[in-house]
Amino acid sequence: MTRLGEIFIRKSINKADVARKTGMTSQRIGVLTLDQKAKLTAAELYLIAKAIDEDPCKLLEYVCQDLELGGKEGK
Repeated sequence: MTRLGEIFIRKSINKADVARKTGMTSQRIGVLTLDQKAKLTAAELYLIAKAIDEDPCKLLEYVCQDLELGGKEGK
């Protein structure tokens, strides 16, 4: 399960409703909530945030909280 999936569970969000509101397929929503290797695009994140009544910036921070800069410049 992904962090996005955790939000869906915590808020009891229906994936089919989100798919309908965003224009995304239910299959894609399923992949984004279950597959750790799935790549969530900025556009998808924005649409999902609006559909689930979340602030897109806060959702981005939560979903990406484990990302770190690499190399010397980022340390």
